[in-house]
Amino acid sequence: MTEGMRLRPVTEPDLNRLDEMFADPEAIGVFNWGGFTDQTSWRKRWSENQLLGGDKSVLMVDLDGAALGFVSWDRLRTGQTSFVYEFGISLWPQHRGKGHGTAAQRLLTRYLFANEPVHRIQARTELGNIGEQRALEKAGFVREAVLREYYFRDGAWRDEVLYRMLRSELPVDHQPDREATEDRR
Repeated sequence: MTEGMRLRPVTEPDLNRLDEMFADPEAIGVFNWGGFTDQTSWRKRWSENQLLGGDKSVLMVDLDGAALGFVSWDRLRTGQTSFVYEFGISLWPQHRGKGHGTAAQRLLTRYLFANEPVHRIQARTELGNIGEQRALEKAGFVREAVLREYYFRDGAWRDEVLYRMLRSELPVDHQPDREATEDRR
């Protein structure tokens, strides 16, 4: 089902699809829709760093050459010299509910632990987003807390559920293999 899935950098043609997704509440999904935003920001950031680097990065979720959506992560400072990554995912409607989100989140977690000096990766999702909670749990994340009235969406403050994975909690079957890591150097 998810054999052949990979994460890849955003290409210029992907920007049109991303613009469309963020301009359509049904495409981005009810839990990710926060109103209309500046559509030029994707292109500005892409021209600066192809949406990789800095405190926020984006990769496309690709299955056999077809873009299914994207994953993104932010670097959140937790102390003078420490940080965590918090990530999110959004798939186009026709690709939801098929296990692609779980697989993409596993790939992103493996990628971040293999290539970044980070000890903790976390994700938040709205309390009512049961599908995403299941996907995170299947990907090996641990439900850690409910953040009361944390996120404003659709005229109301929403509770969020915080999930985490520590480097030491990465499931053995998701561990980066030494060869793949060494090939990147």
